[in-house]
Amino acid sequence: MDKIRTILIPFDFTKASKKALEYAAGFVGRLDDIKIVLAYVSGNCNLELLPENFERLEKEYRGILKNKLEWEIQDGKLIETLMKIRKRDKIDLIIMGTSGEDKKEIKEHTNTAHLVLKGKCPVLVIPRDCQDYRLSNIALVIGREEIDDTKKLGTLLMIARKCNAKVHVLTIENQPGIYGYSKEEEKNESAIEYYLETFYKERVFIKNNDVIDGINTYAIKNDIDVVAILPRNQTMRSEPTEGELTQMLILNSKVPILVLE
Repeated sequence: MDKIRTILIPFDFTKASKKALEYAAGFVGRLDDIKIVLAYVSGNCNLELLPENFERLEKEYRGILKNKLEWEIQDGKLIETLMKIRKRDKIDLIIMGTSGEDKKEIKEHTNTAHLVLKGKCPVLVIPRDCQDYRLSNIALVIGREEIDDTKKLGTLLMIARKCNAKVHVLTIENQPGIYGYSKEEEKNESAIEYYLETFYKERVFIKNNDVIDGINTYAIKNDIDVVAILPRNQTMRSEPTEGELTQMLILNSKVPILVLE
């Protein structure tokens, strides 16, 4: 994939899904030839499926986007249906809204976490209460393990290049030890320099026993617009994680999370 051509947004007219569409429109811009597909997945009849609701939304974005919004309206289980659409339509990026810590809408968070962990393409998670679209600074969070598939950094490069964004590479020192000098970390540094080109701004190590707090604190202090993570940042000899860090970030982050897959 040399560029982002098609974006998929799970859309059900909630505030979270509308925020995801607003963000996607800002990301795509007026001139870029990027297609946005809205997927409405429901097993029940719903008043929001009235034609005028779809027409109203299309009219709202007609002057904002180069391409007309496209719709996929299907019955079925959400994650399975989205994965079928992703494969069939060759989706390059999924943008999905989440309600975060709102317990009344925790189902949205659960669906987002499941999609991120099961998906086979990059997912950009937009917190419902995040500010308007802005993408100038990205923080890529990595650990001490060697990145198992450095090609995933290609998606990060495409986004940085499109938005002319700078990438800060961040490691949270939450365990005892010397950071930044192992063979694995040296290999990571070489891969990051290669893939991110001139968009690579700095390498940062921060001591904090709480990884989530360390990431959020850095994001606030450095005006970070998106936090990028590699959820399966493992060596081939490691067991896969259960995705706890990914889920906690989705639940607690105040800025969008880009999951590189």
